[in-house]
Amino acid sequence: MDTIDARGPRFGAAVTTAVLAAVLVTSGWALLAWQALCFAVGAAAGAQRSPYGWVFRAFVQPRLGPVTQTESPAPPRFAQGVGLVFALVGLAGYLWGPEWLGMAATGCALAAAFLNAVFSYCLGCETYLLLRRATAARG
Repeated sequence: MDTIDARGPRFGAAVTTAVLAAVLVTSGWALLAWQALCFAVGAAAGAQRSPYGWVFRAFVQPRLGPVTQTESPAPPRFAQGVGLVFALVGLAGYLWGPEWLGMAATGCALAAAFLNAVFSYCLGCETYLLLRRATAARG
């Protein structure tokens, strides 16, 4: 798959925002574990193959107009990996303490997901691009 519908990762970020907000309100480690699983699938197989990507392709995309903007799947995939790291740190905080670590890591992931969902600004994607430029400049 050379490119993906750019609206898919943004949809996933909107769902992720809601899930992570619920985690902060409830201190629900099980819900954070679900989100970590979604991040893991997105990092391993690509954001378009994550559970939220599947929901987007099956139910949302058919109701939208034709694809007008595509993007490389690599930056969103990297961003899913970054989200996974924050979710795992959050899980460690909620399960073994301190709880503030769980809340802080979840809050960071929530802020990044919110930026993507609302402003279409993907922090993980931008980090990926910066790292690519830095490694290209060295090589």
